[in-house]
Amino acid sequence: MELIGLVAVGVGLIIGLGAAGACIGVGIMASKYLESAARQPELMGELQTKVFLLLGLIDASFIIGTGIALWFTTANPFLAQLSQIAPK
Repeated sequence: MELIGLVAVGVGLIIGLGAAGACIGVGIMASKYLESAARQPELMGELQTKVFLLLGLIDASFIIGTGIALWFTTANPFLAQLSQIAPK
């Protein structure tokens, strides 16, 4: 089944690129936070709240992508469509 192999490659790409994007995004955000906190220390409280909010959103997008990838792995909707199209 070629389709199962292609789904495995797609799932690997979804999880791998999602993890890389989340790590890069968190790294850039943290570096900008440290730069702005060093420039204006009186705003650290406000900035810290926003950083944690954005950190949660970045991680949530990666977790949602992982969930969708695992859904494709376990309950593949493409296999059901393939069995309807294939002649019996």
